[in-house]
Amino acid sequence: MYSNKLEATTAPAVLDVLMVADKFDVVSCMRYCSRLLRNLTMTPESVLVYLDLPSTVLMAEAFKPLTIAAKQFYAVHFKDITKFRDEILSLPLAGVEVIIASDDLQVMSENTVYGFVLQWARAQYSKRVDRRKIIMTRLAKFIRYPYLTHRILTHLLTCKEFDPKFAQKVVAEAISFKAEVPYKPQTYIRDEKPNLDRRFVERAYTYRPIKMVEFQQPRPRCVVYLELKRDLCASLFTSGVVVCSVPFNFGGQLFYLKAQRYMDDFGLFLVIVEEAGAFVFDYEFAMRYSKPTQEFVSKFKRSYRCTVGKAVWSLFLFAIPWTHVIEEDSVYFIDDFYHLRVELTDML
Repeated sequence: MYSNKLEATTAPAVLDVLMVADKFDVVSCMRYCSRLLRNLTMTPESVLVYLDLPSTVLMAEAFKPLTIAAKQFYAVHFKDITKFRDEILSLPLAGVEVIIASDDLQVMSENTVYGFVLQWARAQYSKRVDRRKIIMTRLAKFIRYPYLTHRILTHLLTCKEFDPKFAQKVVAEAISFKAEVPYKPQTYIRDEKPNLDRRFVERAYTYRPIKMVEFQQPRPRCVVYLELKRDLCASLFTSGVVVCSVPFNFGGQLFYLKAQRYMDDFGLFLVIVEEAGAFVFDYEFAMRYSKPTQEFVSKFKRSYRCTVGKAVWSLFLFAIPWTHVIEEDSVYFIDDFYHLRVELTDML
């Protein structure tokens, strides 16, 4: 350790030297061991060993580059948690923290992360008091509450694994975010401390998040906002991919929005997943333009009446020539986002 020579070449042997160097505060040796470990091939097993080291080692300045590299490897390896669900459910806490903290986590929606946290905690801890403690002290901060659906936010309010006061706070915050973000998209994010709390940062969701506001007077009504990035819109045309929003409930019906290539146009559809019975509603579509005021402009308003139940039914909302949408100075993008709004009013 003091001879400037290190014969160890395997990860376990180098790690043993590093631990001794930490004990005697030999910073130069710790830095060398950390660099050597970074250059060795990482595996999920070796990364877990690094992440499970004492906090004094993990926080040491000489060890930080290895900690960052280990977390990045782990987050990339397990970014599709549905693919590795059984394996991840058996991981220790340190590994789960790294996975659900990642911005690049590939999930259908944030509901998947919320459900996974509960499933992992219930598999690891048989007592509710232990589950609540580990969730509230270690895992709750990594859930992106503003991107949970209203159904899951309602579940959160009565979930015994979460502290009631904490649940009320994040649910109120999420609802406010959903209501206000379409007009002030950076208000909340700027208030956050960098790298400390990422709950307002959107992940790579399969189903696009929506913002939804509901009213009861003078008639039941909901306003749904959908924002699509420019590169995602480009992929609709080049790869033929279909983009769907997270489902939302209104008037006892389940809906979602679907964007796709429609011949040579950009098309948007309102999809009714299941018609439970007779109902009538008006639907209005609007979009924001970059010029002149950046306000939402209503494109049309129509009515829909159903008397016979159907499994799935799509309502065509609009189509715009693809060349107009994606051109460099397109009026349809504001800060590289395409802003769409659909308003439903129950007419029964």
